[in-house]
Amino acid sequence: MTIIQTKGTMIKQKLIYLLPLFLLSSCSHQTYKSTSLSPDERAKLLLQELTLEEKVMLMMDSSKPIERLGIKPYNWWNEALHGVARAGLATVFPQPIGMAASFAPNDVFEVFTAVSDEARAKNTYYTSKGSYERYQGLTMWTPTVNIYRDPRWGRGIETYGEDPYLTSQMGVMVVKGLQGESNGKYDKLHACAKHFAVHSGPEWNRHEFNADNIRPRDLYETYLPPFEALVKEAKVKEVMCAYNRFEGEPCCGSDRLLMQILRKEWGYKGIVLSDCGAIADFYNDRGHKTHSDAESASASAVLSGTDLECGSSYQALVNAVKQGKINESAIDEAVQRLLAARFSLGEMDNPENVSWTKIPLSVVASAKHDSLSLDIALKSMTLLLNKNNILPLKRGELTLAVMGPNANDSVMQWGNYNGMPSQTVTILEGIRRMLGHTDKLIYEQGCG
Repeated sequence: MTIIQTKGTMIKQKLIYLLPLFLLSSCSHQTYKSTSLSPDERAKLLLQELTLEEKVMLMMDSSKPIERLGIKPYNWWNEALHGVARAGLATVFPQPIGMAASFAPNDVFEVFTAVSDEARAKNTYYTSKGSYERYQGLTMWTPTVNIYRDPRWGRGIETYGEDPYLTSQMGVMVVKGLQGESNGKYDKLHACAKHFAVHSGPEWNRHEFNADNIRPRDLYETYLPPFEALVKEAKVKEVMCAYNRFEGEPCCGSDRLLMQILRKEWGYKGIVLSDCGAIADFYNDRGHKTHSDAESASASAVLSGTDLECGSSYQALVNAVKQGKINESAIDEAVQRLLAARFSLGEMDNPENVSWTKIPLSVVASAKHDSLSLDIALKSMTLLLNKNNILPLKRGELTLAVMGPNANDSVMQWGNYNGMPSQTVTILEGIRRMLGHTDKLIYEQGCG
């Protein structure tokens, strides 16, 4: 067959050849949206479409949207220490130190199953309104499984106490309750074990403190067991590295902690994220001063396995690549994990196809959850001394003195990292309600 190649036919031939290539190119850009692929497969495909600047943008806690690829904004920072925190109405359960005193891990599982229901319902509500703010996402930076070794540490209330075994048992149930059973396609929530590692106060110098005198036996028998249990048994999806240094290295840049122990010894495959501002501590004058600038600090953190930063130092990663301090392939490894996590939560997909979005908003601060909170609170109470068998008290002609400012302070009872309860009964009011008509109550605020 003879082809006469006129100018017109040549143009047509080029168009015919280019059209299939255009169609193939268009299809390849959309393949990562296929829900028939695994989260890892989708993440690899989407990663190929991203520029270096876009990858870096996804590595910070407040991730901006990438509209050309259909990537929505996402804020990784959410809290659920003892209920969904800082996002309005929620059931406020007892602080972790109280729940630990119950010695009832199965009840703790029920508590955090309720918390995860409320978190999912609130996320569905917020995203339906186009809101993607902090404390509205699906990644809960809970639980705190540091060991409470010194009562002077003011944040001990966030922990499950001084015992590594009890902390491990409670922490595992927190994670299992929050993350729930996979429905075969999407995860319910992702929990986070924090603060890794050897982080038990004091607060005032945590940004420069160096834990350099920890004996190996103490490390492996006291500080690490809860984290190991959460990784191996509970399959926790995130681990937060701590502010302090460990053996001279900032925890978020510690090869020993993050690479050797966490990823190699324990086989952890999930996300490592920094505590807020921890990367800046690498180079700030008031921090560790182990690095000269944001570029070297950020590169060191990523190379040590810290995928996500709570802060803004990772903006310097673009320059760090250009300066040869880190290869883009190391950034790809981190972003791959982050994208896979978002796909596994269904956050990238149509919410109508995610069964967890069907949890109604009515579960938030529901009567059922209030009852659960009361039950675990009752179980947390521990009688330490009953001299002369004065307890239980009997109504009738009693004179009781209640002293101290906290007795009549409802907000104090909410604890920290808390939601807003629908109602609160103060200690003073609770005692008053239990007294008989002939009993006398004396209250003195005292100090405060």
